[in-house]
Formats: sequence, C-alpha cells, structure tokens
Amino acid sequence: MFYYIIDDDEVFRSMLSQIIEDEDLGEVVGEAEDGAFVEVDQLNFKKVDILFIDLLMPIRDGIETVRHIAPSFTGKVIMISQVESKQLIGEAYSLGVEYYITKPLNKIEVVSVVRKVMERIRLERSIQDIQKSLNNVFQWEQPQVRNESVQEEKKMADSGRYLLSELGIAGENGSKDLLSMLEYLFGQEKEKTFEHGFPALKDIFHYITVKKLGGTASEAEIDKERKASEQRVRRAIYQSLNHLASLGLTDFSNPKFESYAPKFFDFTIVRKRMTEMTKEELTTSGHTRINTKKFIQVLYFEAKRFMEIE
Repeated sequence: MFYYIIDDDEVFRSMLSQIIEDEDLGEVVGEAEDGAFVEVDQLNFKKVDILFIDLLMPIRDGIETVRHIAPSFTGKVIMISQVESKQLIGEAYSLGVEYYITKPLNKIEVVSVVRKVMERIRLERSIQDIQKSLNNVFQWEQPQVRNESVQEEKKMADSGRYLLSELGIAGENGSKDLLSMLEYLFGQEKEKTFEHGFPALKDIFHYITVKKLGGTASEAEIDKERKASEQRVRRAIYQSLNHLASLGLTDFSNPKFESYAPKFFDFTIVRKRMTEMTKEELTTSGHTRINTKKFIQVLYFEAKRFMEIE
C-alpha cells in the first residue's frame, strides 16, 4: 500500500511514517505541509492508496482539500485532527472520508484503522478484478491493438498532468493547451517517429487550434484562437518559471528545483528571476526570454519517460 501524508506538523508526519514503516503497512510515497501544495493528479500518479490529511492547516484545510480532490482521487482518505467537533467530523464523513483519528496519535488505533481500510481496498479490488474478467469474456472480440493504444494515450495524459502539477501550473489556462500538445506529439512520434525532427512550433499550435475549433472553422477564427493559445501557453510557462524560482529561493536543494529548473529553462533565466524576486522587482512575461519550444520538447520527453517508468 502507498501512503501520502498532509500535515503542517513535521514531527507528526515523521511519527506517522515511522508507525507505517515499523508495522510493515506499506510505503509513504509523499508528504506535504499543507493541502494547498497537493493536487489530485499528483496523488493518482503516485498511486496513493491511503491519504492521511490533517483537518486544520493554515492555507487550505483538510475539509476543503478533500472537497477539492474528491471527484478524481482514486484512494481512501483518513482524516486526523485535535478538533472533536461533531459538525466538522460529520462534514468530513459526508465527503467520503473513511475514518477520523484524533490527535495525539495512538499507535494501536492507527494500525487498527489502517488495516480496516486496507481490507476494504483489497475487497473492492477483488470485485473490480472479477468485473474486468467478465468484461474480457464478453468483449473478447474487440481489437486488442486499439485497447493498447488507448491505454498508452491515457498514460501519456496522466504523466503530463503529473508534470504540470510538479511544475506548479496544473490550474493554469494554458495547461489544457499543453496537454493537447502532448497528445499530438505522441501521435506524431508513433506515426512518423519524428523522421523530419521535432514538429515546428507553428504546426503544434495549428493542430491544437483546429482540434479545439473543429474542421469547419474559418482561417480568421483559427488564426485568432492560435494567437490566444500561444499567449495562454506563454503565461503558463512563465508561471512555471516563477514557481521553480520561488522553490529555489526557499531551498536551493529542493528536489523539484534541482530536477526541473535546469531542464525546462536556461539556468541563467532562472537565476535572473530569483534575483528579481529577491529585490521584489515586478516583471511581466514579456520582459523575460522564454524558450517555448524547449519547454514543450522537455515536457513531452519527460512525460514519455514517466510513462515508461510507470
């Protein structure tokens, strides 16, 4: 079982991780100090089975975070808090929380609750496996190649969403454009193996524009939407630069900063942005040289690498 812990108390996160490790309950695959720093794509990509989340946190509390991730999160949620308000506990359960554990931690209670949730997960998966087996029996005539292609496309999309979340732009308007680009590039590489090199930026934007508007759109409509798409993507890339620069200012050894900043951007640009932030200089994306094609290339090949790892 894979676990993720969201709590603003570092000592508490460490204690809970130790219990999970000591009792051989599974592996903690991630931690965060506030619900605001976690997105559902990130949790699903890490295949989180059980999410521990604190009720009271400074930026986005447990209730709001569960409400935010509930529509798409595939795992189970255990809420933890010192608060014993019946109203808040009731609201937590209404959102689908499996159990509510009060602080301070009681090791016996934690282990008991986790094992109950684990048993429920195993039962649900057994039922799903039976349903899949029945579906395979009744749908054996469908072409297997098509099913594999759909699965590959889904993996690419999931990898892309995870990366956008890591880069701090999952919620940006340009994120949909970038995901559409990944779909196009994945198809192009499968069909033509990039025999003439990586597609030109104008071709990429033209494809996602036509896909969005449909084949009946006029040239004027396509041109207008293409320019709007370019602006959305550029703003999203600039926000990613801000996000990574901010991580670097807080902690230069931050794993995300070390991994992504030099890959997606020229490091001189990152250092320049960090300096601007230190001096509290206000700049717009128009004043910063951003290599859009490099960002899209790296995004595609990184998403493909994550897809293959998975």
